[in-house]
Amino acid sequence: MHPSLDRWLNRVVGLLAITVTFYGLANVMPAIGNFRLGPFPMEFFRATFFSLCLMAVGIDMMRTLPNKNNGVSFRRIALVVTILISTLFLLYAARSYYLVSIELDSAMFLFGTREAGIALGASAAILFFCWRIWGAPVAMLGLLSILYLLTGPYWPGPLKTIPGDIYELLAQNLWYSLDTGILGATFSIVITTVFPFIILGAILAGVGAGESMIRIAFAVMKRTAGGPAHAAILASGLFGSVSGSAVANVVGTGVVTIPMIKRRGFSSNFAGAVEAAASTGGQIMPPIMGAAALVMADYVGVSYLTVVVAVLLPALAYYLSLFFMVMFEARRLGIKPDAQAADVSAPATQDYLNLLLIFVPLAAIVTLLVAGMSASGASLSAIALLLPLSLINPAVRSEPLKILHAFRAGGITFAQLLTAIAAVSIVISTLSATGVPVKFGVLMVSALEESKFVALLVVAAGCILLGMGMPTLPAYVTVAAIALPSMEALGMAPLAAHMFVFMIAVASTITPPVAIAAYAAASISGGKPIATAVSASRIGIMIFVIPFAFAYEPLLLTVSQAGADFTWPRYLMLVLHLTLSIYVLASALIRFDRVKLSWSQVVMRIAGCVLMFSGQAELEILGIALATLAIAVTNFSPKKLIRKYQ
Repeated sequence: MHPSLDRWLNRVVGLLAITVTFYGLANVMPAIGNFRLGPFPMEFFRATFFSLCLMAVGIDMMRTLPNKNNGVSFRRIALVVTILISTLFLLYAARSYYLVSIELDSAMFLFGTREAGIALGASAAILFFCWRIWGAPVAMLGLLSILYLLTGPYWPGPLKTIPGDIYELLAQNLWYSLDTGILGATFSIVITTVFPFIILGAILAGVGAGESMIRIAFAVMKRTAGGPAHAAILASGLFGSVSGSAVANVVGTGVVTIPMIKRRGFSSNFAGAVEAAASTGGQIMPPIMGAAALVMADYVGVSYLTVVVAVLLPALAYYLSLFFMVMFEARRLGIKPDAQAADVSAPATQDYLNLLLIFVPLAAIVTLLVAGMSASGASLSAIALLLPLSLINPAVRSEPLKILHAFRAGGITFAQLLTAIAAVSIVISTLSATGVPVKFGVLMVSALEESKFVALLVVAAGCILLGMGMPTLPAYVTVAAIALPSMEALGMAPLAAHMFVFMIAVASTITPPVAIAAYAAASISGGKPIATAVSASRIGIMIFVIPFAFAYEPLLLTVSQAGADFTWPRYLMLVLHLTLSIYVLASALIRFDRVKLSWSQVVMRIAGCVLMFSGQAELEILGIALATLAIAVTNFSPKKLIRKYQ
């Protein structure tokens, strides 16, 4: 592309992205005295906001198309034309949505071939955008759901759906409803609840908070054998909660952490896997959980604070497991602590001051949410607090345009996320219209006849399959819509069920074969994508295990809404079980503790881990005994003690 044209298109994208940011924030801005901007009329705002987002995404896609030969190719021309046509058609469809919505408010409206054609065309354009931005899995899932909607009456047996008016079915479920389809209820939740947090995360990254956090994390962890690997875990855990995307966190922090992990002596696959697993864990880390905490609270009908308290212990347990995994791998490789090995400059006083840019807004959000303020109001208040606070960073004072660039980055990030949300909305609407959740419930009931564990495995497999290739929030929304109605058969409380599918859906970002966080990390580390994903799944194994643990022991979620009666003795015993099981499972999977573990030691440790969460007192005691004996044999054998004192 000619440099002058590229600069011009970049400016247009920037203007559109900034417009998206301020238009979206104005819509959720609370009243200040008698002054209020939003909310704007629902039909008008959805159509216009969607149009702005798609124009920004479309032009940005055309601008950033790869050009291998620095010339004109047929493929490049075809992609540019397809993007342009798709963008223009979506603008036309948005206009039609607004006009039809006005008519639906005042009178009955009969959908015909025109509306059905617009709905199908808009869906196809969205899936094309989603394919270009997020990859084929999300787009294919949307395409398959539309095909099933069209062909459902012709399927055999339980897969057959009830026939209906095909024009109304397509128009209502794909485009023209305020409740279902691309611009339906899921779209509404995202633009009101999630959007301000995406902008907040972009501002935090733009004003230098992330860079300071990385330097401090390296300073804290420099005396550990894992060094940069442990620093990556700490930094990703803190920043990932706000980012809303494991992939975005990998790209943001991994460019710094992954090369240094490799230089410490870890393999390329392991370096990428650590960053991918840590960034994925950031999505379950309170207080924000990638904005999912607020959506979950709304879905379940509990307070935001309840969700935060419920997820705290599982999140801490997951990160403890990552620390152990890195520690045992460092021991296996013979890597010693080296305080001088880090290539990151030591944190200055300013870096510690910059931490205020993170913790003050987060503290404000938690305080305001607990006090009863809406999620959008709390996030806007945090943004309003962060903007003047960012001036404590000299880099911002010397270059105030950093804030404007952050608004631009937030706008384009959300616009891209919206394409995934739109594809997910297609999936949810079409599958609900065809009764798939009910059919999945029948499958669950039949699995439950075998055992609760088998039923949970079915749910987990479905969550991973449906969550593959998606950012955190779309993955959670998708699996929640399909799996949760059927989980009532397992007797799980709604909060526990939501937390189960949420954590498993998040885990899909490191689960082969479509492990988008692991693949992003592999592109930085130079490792093999599949090998990195397998290693990330092994390192992050607890994100798969913990949901099964609290499915049997709801007390691990701490709050009564999860379905358990809280007692301190039992709770402390479960924390002990969890800590001990994390240690033995991590060492078993690395196959190293102080020394290389024999296969009998590995089996003993895994058996102890399983028995500790059996729910039977005798087996729990046996599990503790096995785990303790395994650790004692490895760490405190007479030979080791003699060698130590010699």
